[in-house]
Amino acid sequence: MASALAAKMGFNSLLRKQAKNFSVRICTMESDMEFNCEVKLKGKELFDLVCRALGLRETWFFGLQYNVKDTVAWLKMEKRVLDQEIPKEEPITFQFLAKFYPENAEEELVQDITQHLFFLQVKKKILDEEIHCPPEASVLLASYAVHAKYGDYDPGIHKPGFLAEEELLPKRVINLYQMTPEMWEERITACYAQHRGRTRDEAEMEYLKIAQDLDMYGVNYFLIRNKKGTDLLLGVDALGLHIYDLDNKLTPKCSFPWNEIRNISYSDKEFTIKPLDKKANVFKFNSSRLRVNKLILQLCIGNHDLFMRRRRVDSLEVQQMKAQAREEHARKQVERQRLQREKQMREEAERARNELERRLMHLQDEAQMANDALLRSEQTADLLAEKAQIAEEEAKLLAEKAAEAETEMQRIKVTAIRGQEERRLIEQKMIQAEMLALQMAEESERRAKEAEHLKQDLQEARESERRAKHKLLEIMSKDVYVPPGLPAERMPDLNYSRENLSFEFKDTDMKRLSMEIEKEKVEYMEKSKHLQEQLNELKTEIESLKLKERETPLDIIHNQNAEQGTSKHSNFKKFSGSPSVFPHS
Repeated sequence: MASALAAKMGFNSLLRKQAKNFSVRICTMESDMEFNCEVKLKGKELFDLVCRALGLRETWFFGLQYNVKDTVAWLKMEKRVLDQEIPKEEPITFQFLAKFYPENAEEELVQDITQHLFFLQVKKKILDEEIHCPPEASVLLASYAVHAKYGDYDPGIHKPGFLAEEELLPKRVINLYQMTPEMWEERITACYAQHRGRTRDEAEMEYLKIAQDLDMYGVNYFLIRNKKGTDLLLGVDALGLHIYDLDNKLTPKCSFPWNEIRNISYSDKEFTIKPLDKKANVFKFNSSRLRVNKLILQLCIGNHDLFMRRRRVDSLEVQQMKAQAREEHARKQVERQRLQREKQMREEAERARNELERRLMHLQDEAQMANDALLRSEQTADLLAEKAQIAEEEAKLLAEKAAEAETEMQRIKVTAIRGQEERRLIEQKMIQAEMLALQMAEESERRAKEAEHLKQDLQEARESERRAKHKLLEIMSKDVYVPPGLPAERMPDLNYSRENLSFEFKDTDMKRLSMEIEKEKVEYMEKSKHLQEQLNELKTEIESLKLKERETPLDIIHNQNAEQGTSKHSNFKKFSGSPSVFPHS
């Protein structure tokens, strides 16, 4: 079997020697890249090729990781790619990941791309529960992740349910509480709404500043065994080496700060840590495989180098990068201020337009009401005119009848001389005629008065019509309202002009921004206090919905540490400089 395996490896080696090129797939946290590489390509050349493709200059944090058997390994820079123990596949697949973590992300991560890659990797580790995160911190981190993706909260756009498809919380946290997805979204959105005004880069940095204080952040764990045969965990991170019990990855039993370690070495499967204090005992442990010892040593060397590098003056390259980053930050600040002013002016113009539209609708309503009143006045005037005409005709008819009665009376008087016999009858008829004439005269007079009254009503209706027309003309001739501060000549079409929004980048702006940066440093402690208060408030809100029986061992340990005031950094300070607490074999 061994001979067959050797023959297969020899055959693969022969194929690679015969081939001029081989393909490589690089998987980053956002996308994949493929390269066609020469057979003689070294690990450093491939790594530089990937960094150039990403535009990454802070290369010392990253590496190319691959799986080998049941563990992981990092591509060695000084050796050829094909000469290393990489998977025998085509294309060869590597993961581009952060190999070393900064002590303080805000101070050390200069480039936006570096910060973004760390944000994506740390976020994935928290969601995959490779880094233990308490529930209240998970909610706050989720709110910054949402802000980094969606920008400022807008209730008109980010309506309930917009996070339904997002993976924002570890499953452990979700299962720990009697809360629906809608309840989680409500709490995340409440925090998200408070982050208004931050850019994506600022939201990602706030995420990292919270995450870097988590106990398991940046720690690589390895199963080891001391000479007594006790199984332990070794943790390697930016500050030093830590020894943990198997069931407690949060609180180390002891720690070896990098500045107190004189030498680290391994022989076969035995690993040796020699403290700087020669009087202190040497700590030795065994790992299950030689390959794991090599990986531990790589991480120790790299983390120690970065630990010492942070405490020296920055190299010219780093100084140049930081200067460029400051200039870029200042430029972005000025650009943000300009965009903020433009946004504010657009909002003011929008408000002014809405106000004008509201006033226009109000004027239109008033005009419609005036038109309706005018129409009613015209209809009333026509009706009154018709009634007046009828009254005049009736009065004229009565006058004619009265004239006829008078004529008849005169005729009767003339004929009265015809005879004494008819006198009595004639007198009687005359009396009747006079009474009828009197009644007709009275009716005629009444009709005349009614006609006069109708004429007066008609005049009043016409006067009301004239006033309604005059009021309508006044409404239509009113000046259009222009809010203070907005030029009148720009308001009719409400077009937005950008000519007056130019902004000059002057030295005074740079000085002002420098002062703002100094002010931010002064406010750092206050912000930290605010962050702790915010986390405590979130914890209080959801504590009553917790299912205690679902707490994991790490949850219980974290709660105990929180009650005792024990943190990642306090533990490290406690053990730093105290080699006597090292667990001896």
